Formats: sequence, C-alpha cells, structure tokens
Amino acid sequence: MAVLDFIYVNYNSSKWLIHSIEALLKWNPGEHDLNIVVVDNSSEANLQRAKSLFPNVTLILNKRNVGFGAAVNQALARCHSKYIVLLNPDSVVTDGFIEESIRLMEQNGHIAILGPMILDDDGSVQGSARTFPNPLTSIFGRNSPLSKMFPNNSITRANIITWRADDKTPMEVDWVSGACMVIRREAMDTVGGFDERFFLYWEDTDLCRRVKKAGWNVVYFPGARVVHSVGKSSDTRPAFAIFQFHKSCFRLYEKYASWPFSFLTPVAAIALMLRFSAAVFYNYLRRLVESHKNRKT
Repeated sequence: MAVLDFIYVNYNSSKWLIHSIEALLKWNPGEHDLNIVVVDNSSEANLQRAKSLFPNVTLILNKRNVGFGAAVNQALARCHSKYIVLLNPDSVVTDGFIEESIRLMEQNGHIAILGPMILDDDGSVQGSARTFPNPLTSIFGRNSPLSKMFPNNSITRANIITWRADDKTPMEVDWVSGACMVIRREAMDTVGGFDERFFLYWEDTDLCRRVKKAGWNVVYFPGARVVHSVGKSSDTRPAFAIFQFHKSCFRLYEKYASWPFSFLTPVAAIALMLRFSAAVFYNYLRRLVESHKNRKT
C-alpha cells in the first residue's frame, strides 16, 4: 500500500479542519495509506476534539505563529512519500481527487506541482491558476474592484488562466494556489521547500517560480477537484491577514524585480502601503454593512 502525505497548516480553523479530514478519509480509494500531518500555529482554540476523532493524525503544536511556509517545512520532516498534498483546513477534496491527481503525476514525471480545480461553496470556479504577477496585477488582480466591475477585461483574463480552461484537460501554467497543491517530493527537495520569509500569502507563487526555474513543470488539472470555503482562517484576524498579504506581495516584487523595475522598488512599497490602507478601510466598511443587515434581520 502506497503512502501519501497530507499536510495541513491550522490557525483557528479547527471546525473546518475536522470537516476536511473527514472528507479526505471518506474519499480515500483504499490503495493509499494516508499520513496526515497537522501543524497548528498557536490557535486560540485547542484541538482536543480533532485529536480524539483522528488519533492517527500527527499533530505539531507551535507555541507561536511561525507562518504558513515555515509550518509546511516543519511538517516535511514527518513526511517521506513520493507525493505531498498541501490542503487548507477550509478545503475539502471530492470523489476521485486522490486517484486522478496521482495518476496524472505518475504518468508525467516532469510535473513538480499539480493544482486541482478549486470550487467555491456555490460551485463556481475560483481563479486558482494564474500567470506570474506583474505591476498591472495589483490593479486588475482576481479580487480587485476593477476586475469585479469589468470581469471580461483583457488584463484580468490573461492573468487568470482557469477562465481559459475546460473541465478536464491539464494545462501548464505559471502558478497554482496553495489552498491545494499536489507536490512531487523530489522537486520540493530540489528547491529546499518554502521560502520562510513569506509569512502568509504569495509563498505558493514563489515556490512555483523556483520549481519552474529548476526545470520542472506546474500544471493546472481540472480533472481533480476540491471545494474551498475562502478565508475561514483569515476572517478571524482580517487586518492582520490583509497586512501579511501586502507584505508578502512586496517581498515577491523585491525578490524577482529585474531592471528597470528593480529601480522602482521604493515606489512599489509606497503603492502597496496605500493599497493596504484602502483594503483595510474597505473591509471595515463591508463589516459595518453586514453587521447592520444582521441587526435588521
């Protein structure tokens, strides 16, 4: 029986984590012995119920929040199989995910990272496979106001590759979302795991960039699917999550910007600070409106 490693990084998402592991065990086809490792980044709620429900799950309890990439690197020391699956606690695999993902990886030894089709709770397809970001991405990114107002603009459509995919054909892409990644261990070892300078967000983009530079391929595969209830962890500390998003965005720009864009690094920092402030203000207003609606109902 082949062993397959699954890694969760948990932060205040115990309820969602339990639901995700239950689905994983339900849809395991039987030929795989699952080694499930959960790294908890100092959640406020304890994981006693999860421990009692899944006694065979390896649980690593951090005394402080070390970030996503560092937590995954911790878990890798407890993983020894050919393939590693990173799965968010708020992501749930569907029937056939394991079989289809591993089949494609086995048939194509050049694939380092496979990203499945990721669905919202309502069944709509998330923009989980994209081209590498550029300065225009901050204006026409997946969740930017302009992209929501003008979803068919050419810049956004060029960036979000999932919009060009069908429902079954594998596509080579620049990067896929860390909400769910199937990673070949050999490729992960080649690049040395995650860059721990990315505390939260954009570490998936950086990893894909490094494995592609090392000669591997990154593939989006809609034949394998998961359902992702976006933001169940980040919603517990929204301002912190927004700050980390923009901080990691700057790190990515600083790390990969070549001349003449490297000369504009201070400008990028100022622009991201302004964008962060606007995002926090927008989030605050959105929550005020939602709170008002809830009171009226």
